[in-house]
Amino acid sequence: MAKSKTGLGRKFNVAAIQFCSNEDKAGNLKQAGKFIDSAAKNGADIAVLPEMFNCCGHTKVMVENAEEIPGDTINALSDRARKLGIYIVCGSIFEEVDKNRVHNTSVIVGRKGEIVAKYSKIHLFDVDIQEKIRYKESENVIAGKKVVTADMGGVKVGMSICYDLRFCELYRSLAINGAKIIFIPSAFTATTGEYHWEPLVKARAIENQTFVVAANQIGTSPNDITCYGKSMVVDPWGRVLAKAEDDENVILAEIDLDLQEEVRKEIPLFEHRRTDIY
Repeated sequence: MAKSKTGLGRKFNVAAIQFCSNEDKAGNLKQAGKFIDSAAKNGADIAVLPEMFNCCGHTKVMVENAEEIPGDTINALSDRARKLGIYIVCGSIFEEVDKNRVHNTSVIVGRKGEIVAKYSKIHLFDVDIQEKIRYKESENVIAGKKVVTADMGGVKVGMSICYDLRFCELYRSLAINGAKIIFIPSAFTATTGEYHWEPLVKARAIENQTFVVAANQIGTSPNDITCYGKSMVVDPWGRVLAKAEDDENVILAEIDLDLQEEVRKEIPLFEHRRTDIY
């Protein structure tokens, strides 16, 4: 049954969905739909998908499957959000720009199926870790230029994608602009995830005193890149409220905005910020 309330209120539930998508776009959408249904059945008000959830694999195939927004993928999520009465954070998909050029874009879909906001990934994954992983996202992806916050049921939220996680200034900007929750849909690799994923996710929550919802891919995609999984929800104190097992699953946690207010009163980072120096 669809949820009837309009605003999220002071306490609500968020789900992070962890699975391994591949190059079968229809199959990925079907799988995502099942996970979203499960999240809603278990009380989620918001369901968050991972990065590139609708098509993940060889770049050529991913670019060929790029869409306009709205398009087939977002329309399918809009129908589901409307039916279930929940918010859905479309991890990310490749958004058509021109021939062989795309944005890596995340979309928030509202309870009535409307597009609430969209964000194109600012920091692109261009790395060369010798003998482990080489990837150059910028060969086909055009970087976004806008920091995006949005009103989600009366709660200000911030948007980011995967590699953005390494750039603390983006998250500080989101927090300064009022974000109480920051979403990080990801396909964070196992190569770096073993050492960097959890410390970075916790750091972004602690330093900005926000809730962080990080939904990651898990497993090996057709391009032989393995994602780390370990999706998690972290509170403004840095406590892990929920953490995914090493398989495809859905985790659920309660967001308590009163707790966030308490943390910010106890350690008033934003009041003590020295804008005269930096």
